[in-house]
Amino acid sequence: MDLPTAPPVIEALRRRAEGDLGYPTWLDKPSAGPLGEAFGERMAARYGWSPDLSLVRTFSDLNHALQVLLHVWTRPGDGVAVHTPAYHPFLGTLQVMRRPLYPIQAEPDGDSWRFTTPDLAGCRVLLLVNPHNPTGRVLTREELTELAELAERHDLLVIADEIHADLTYEPHRHIPFATIAPERTVTLTSATKAFNLGGIRCSVAHVGHEGVRRALEAQPPFLYGSTHLFGVEATVAAWRHGDAWLEEVRALLDRNRRTIAARLPGMFGYRMPQATYLAWLHVGRPGMAEVIEREAKVLLSDGAPFGPGGAEYVRLNFATSEAVLGEILDRLSRLA
Repeated sequence: MDLPTAPPVIEALRRRAEGDLGYPTWLDKPSAGPLGEAFGERMAARYGWSPDLSLVRTFSDLNHALQVLLHVWTRPGDGVAVHTPAYHPFLGTLQVMRRPLYPIQAEPDGDSWRFTTPDLAGCRVLLLVNPHNPTGRVLTREELTELAELAERHDLLVIADEIHADLTYEPHRHIPFATIAPERTVTLTSATKAFNLGGIRCSVAHVGHEGVRRALEAQPPFLYGSTHLFGVEATVAAWRHGDAWLEEVRALLDRNRRTIAARLPGMFGYRMPQATYLAWLHVGRPGMAEVIEREAKVLLSDGAPFGPGGAEYVRLNFATSEAVLGEILDRLSRLA
């Protein structure tokens, strides 16, 4: 996000930098340390879920966690179902690891999106990104229950990426998938999206699936690295003391998503996201991100790397000031 860091995070990092930089007391206790405790408090307070903290594991980020989970639980050729278009680093992971993609395709549905689920025979994993990136769709309890039934029918591990949960707009509600299918789910989350901490490299996995827990426990304890001292400090400060900052940011983002709808009516097929700070815009043909950058001097993410259904789209990050967003929309309007 093009926004300043939350003051409680800055203060926590300053205190740590001016204090003890030795081995933290929680180094050998990833599930019982302050990161796991702050995660548990946040899930209970915001989403009514009281996770078992003994099931918490930590990773540097969600890409790291996903790759480790696929490595210990699947083999090349095992299918992974993903709602597409999809966060492109995840698709890159599947390609490199030779896990075939089973797309659950997004289709325009009025002012939002619906997803069409294919036959999942041959799948080993459902990678559920909710809230969804890039469309901003928040799945309902009914939709999540249907996915849980599919996971049960096909004996799927569900890896639930819920990193955008704190950026859900009213009246929509984020529902942790682990509250619906706890024994099938590994929940992945982090403070990095909602609190603009992408460089902090710190994330949490709640491993509800017993088989996956055993597979992880069979690995040497530091084979896949460990969380960073400053990452833990920043995340705990954000989750425990950053909500006043977050509410201001959410209000700005809410205004920005509505401004796009007002300024680009009928243009770019814009459907106002129910969560995230991302707008998924239809530009009609492949390669338009390069054209827009060249002619309008606006840098958008090209949709093609987002996989099936993405080639004719671009992704706009609207987490910026209202003035900057206004200039972006002026340039896009002139180009259209």
